Amino acid sequence: MLKIALPNKGRLSDEVRELFNDAGLEVRVRGERALTASLGGEFEAIFVRAQDIPEFVADGAADAGVTGWDLVCESGRELDMLMDLEFGRCRLVVAAREESGIQKLEDIQDGVRVASSFTRLTQEFFTKRGQSVKVVPVSGATEIAPHLGIADIIVDLTSTGSTLKMNGLREVGTIVQSSARLIARKGHVPDAAAQLDELRQALGSVLAARGKRYLMANVPRRVLPNVHEVLPGLNGPTVVEVQGGDFVAVHAVVPARNIYRTINSLKNLGCQGILVTRIERLMP
Repeated sequence: MLKIALPNKGRLSDEVRELFNDAGLEVRVRGERALTASLGGEFEAIFVRAQDIPEFVADGAADAGVTGWDLVCESGRELDMLMDLEFGRCRLVVAAREESGIQKLEDIQDGVRVASSFTRLTQEFFTKRGQSVKVVPVSGATEIAPHLGIADIIVDLTSTGSTLKMNGLREVGTIVQSSARLIARKGHVPDAAAQLDELRQALGSVLAARGKRYLMANVPRRVLPNVHEVLPGLNGPTVVEVQGGDFVAVHAVVPARNIYRTINSLKNLGCQGILVTRIERLMP
């Protein structure tokens, strides 16, 4: 049974567990502090710190894992990125105090102190740019470093930038775009590759269904051409003949964000019996 390393706490852990549960790989633990669990009886989960997952996977303690791409890059380990799970999005950015006069990366002078918990990525980024900086390792509350005189600028994670602005900091550059990723050890055996591909497809079917709805409606035959414009679907709507009537049944997968407007458009065309349901899994 393959071992999958998963985050042991935090928002990322909650989102990962929800995804696996929705994919039919229910996380079954024996207790709140359990270090391992069954994933639907198909895989074994081991719970570790998100920042340790790249090491666990690279060293073979786990066959695959889920963690942030920023942590994978910071680890420096060679790993296969199997898929982007599309949540936990954030950016690793360079930020300076508003009054520093630094408007862009080119304004950063040699010898500047840069505070970050991402010391490897920070050093590599500035070295590649030909800028000589002194990296100051910190752990937590990085945004306060310039105000305490610990460093002149920082490299930290942000999703909206609001925390940086609240602390009087301005973004001047982006190092890494991050999100939760499914990663695997390089050179895994063929049997593991087949199982990991099945896992990737299972998780992908859940992600594909998110933000989609399945819509069904009885449509007057005469307005069918107009309905094709309202319900493009994945490959156009599915049209089913209704025996002995002037209506046809139309089924389509539609974006959830547009469902209010879609229903109104169908009603204006004279459609009846409109039904909208959620989709659990979607295999294109």
